[in-house]
Amino acid sequence: MIEHFREVVAVDFEFTALPGERPVPVCMVAHELRSGRRFRVFQDQLGPAPPYATGPDVLFVAYYASAELGCYRVLGWSMPERILDLFVEFRNLTNMGSKLDQARRTPSGAGLLGALVYFGLDPMNAVEKKEMQQAIGDGTWPGRYTPNQILDYCEEDMKALERLLPIMIPRIDLPRALLRGRYMPAAAAMEHDGPPIDVDALARLREGWTGIQDELIRAVDVHGIYDGRTFKLERWARLMAELGIPWPLLESGQLDLSDGTFRQMAKSFPVVSPYRELRHSLSELRLNDLQVGRDGRNRTILSAFRSRTGRNQPSNSKYIFGPSVWLRSLIKPPPGHAVAYIDWSQQEIGIAAVLSGDEALLEAYRSGDVYMAFGKQAHGIPADATKETHAGPRELYKQCVLATQYGQGEAALAQRIGQPRVVARDLLRAHRETYHVFWRWSDAVLDSAMLTGSLSTVFGWTVHVGENPNPRSLRNFPMQANAAEMMRLAACLATERGVEVCAPVHDAFLICAPLDRIEAHVATMRAAMAEASRVVLRGFELRTDEKITRYPDRYMDKRGAVMWQRVMELLQRQDQQRRTAA
Repeated sequence: MIEHFREVVAVDFEFTALPGERPVPVCMVAHELRSGRRFRVFQDQLGPAPPYATGPDVLFVAYYASAELGCYRVLGWSMPERILDLFVEFRNLTNMGSKLDQARRTPSGAGLLGALVYFGLDPMNAVEKKEMQQAIGDGTWPGRYTPNQILDYCEEDMKALERLLPIMIPRIDLPRALLRGRYMPAAAAMEHDGPPIDVDALARLREGWTGIQDELIRAVDVHGIYDGRTFKLERWARLMAELGIPWPLLESGQLDLSDGTFRQMAKSFPVVSPYRELRHSLSELRLNDLQVGRDGRNRTILSAFRSRTGRNQPSNSKYIFGPSVWLRSLIKPPPGHAVAYIDWSQQEIGIAAVLSGDEALLEAYRSGDVYMAFGKQAHGIPADATKETHAGPRELYKQCVLATQYGQGEAALAQRIGQPRVVARDLLRAHRETYHVFWRWSDAVLDSAMLTGSLSTVFGWTVHVGENPNPRSLRNFPMQANAAEMMRLAACLATERGVEVCAPVHDAFLICAPLDRIEAHVATMRAAMAEASRVVLRGFELRTDEKITRYPDRYMDKRGAVMWQRVMELLQRQDQQRRTAA
């Protein structure tokens, strides 16, 4: 189908990218692959539009196109209408279900050099000149390299793309590839805008964080688990035993103190949550890594399509939605603006219900409270029960639903709910019996993956089964990966309709708009999310929820509200002590 395009243009930019700032284009090289025309343009000659043809009959080819399209946005160029991203297609062709299999499949990585090596093409001209690359990236190239040297360096990628495209084209489903390519302008738009950050509060945190850590431990550690700044395992074990909380163990028999375990246990036991936030903050929080530009926007590469399910995979330390949830309170709309957090309600359960065709699960989703509906359908909760009258039983059914989403068995569920294994076994049996159509479908998904060697979404994002398959991951792939398809389509629709989408957040978006337009932009965003769900789910529309934060208020995730308040109080006390000492 590539022959139907009037022109095929391969494009590469070199640009300076300082932490938190928008890219500064240094040069651009483009090749029109049919005619052989070459375009070499240095930054002082980049005009108001691309020097090559544009339009729906021109195919734009790049390797990780959101980088080039970020330069488009800075230059004010109109976005290409048909985009083929060879990075995305290489990831799709080689996407494996386990890290070990991925390392074996693509030993040289998923970059341009890795793709050349994978296909047996000569990589010599694509070997990166690290010093020049770093100098361009940090803006120290003037006086060290001439424009022609930088243009020659940039053109190496063009020669590599010219060799790579013919060998990849027969392996690409072009219509679906163009749909994936359509997402890259949306990714570039979200990277261009970024979430607005309270830079004054961030500066206070960076300056005072070390000094308040001991006080924070004293404020949170009401059970005396810490010795100084050291978390004492034996004290935690004793507390868990006293509270009757069955903490997961390692093979050695010691408590599993990984952050993943703390995160899961915090969902079941409120006493764990503040300790999880404290431990994570003390060990993982690197405030100086958070990338915030001079305009107060948090910008970092979203790393689109990096995960196995096709989700974005931005750096946890550089992205405001990566660290502990309490730090998200740094998000604050600029004067005269508001931000809105809009998420799909129980997205993956809705996807599972539709794809499996399980009418009981669909009924539970439509009820608005899947957990209560499950309890009633399983005859474990009375038909007239409410959250208020049966909070405890509802929590048990909730944990069972979550356990099935994570692929956990009766032992793990028993630990989650603090009940004997027989209780967990009965809950899981009830889930299988109540949603037997879903489980029959899930079993078929796993069987199909093992027999055919792959699974694909409705739009063709594929995971390949290698020598080390993970059955739990394969069962979850249809929900996770089709949720990612839905996210990408919604991002395309919203950004193309003029919504300032600041950030994608797993099953949600953060948008920003002037105060007098926030409701209209929320409506546009929700409409885009609804349309995306209908397209992915054969007409079924998932619900969305919204939370608007208007200036001068700050965004607040309720899970981190207490921790944020504690930190701010300690910083305020620290400031008072400094003023008194002065």
